[in-house]
Amino acid sequence: MASFFSSFDSERIVAAIAAAEARTSAELRVHVTKRIPEDLDMRALRRFHVLGMNKTDQRNGVLIYIAPRARKFRILGDEGIHAKAGDEFWKGVASVIEAHFRKEQFTEGVVLGIGLLAEELARHFPRAKDDRDELPNTIDEE
Repeated sequence: MASFFSSFDSERIVAAIAAAEARTSAELRVHVTKRIPEDLDMRALRRFHVLGMNKTDQRNGVLIYIAPRARKFRILGDEGIHAKAGDEFWKGVASVIEAHFRKEQFTEGVVLGIGLLAEELARHFPRAKDDRDELPNTIDEE
């Protein structure tokens, strides 16, 4: 895993996910694929479902799907958050991540993107006292 993630500081990314989820009931995941997906949108959506991102109680899961070899990524939000955030929000987060990726600041891009997601998610889905972590706070690899 270390060689594949050499451009990513996985500990910083996992810490960013945990910090974000401390503020919101939403679930965030990061997925990195070794593949060059033929259809990135389809692969990202498939991984979203495989990881159970669509099964959170409030339908507020968010996946950052990264295909480094293809130099592409996607951010997918489930219907609960998408209905509240809107397209412009997603485009804004994507532009921040993309700007850092262009400078080969991969970890920084992901961490900043997670921070922006956390702000919006906390606004719409604040963490409740009895909130439980529904999905692991790890980087998923394929």
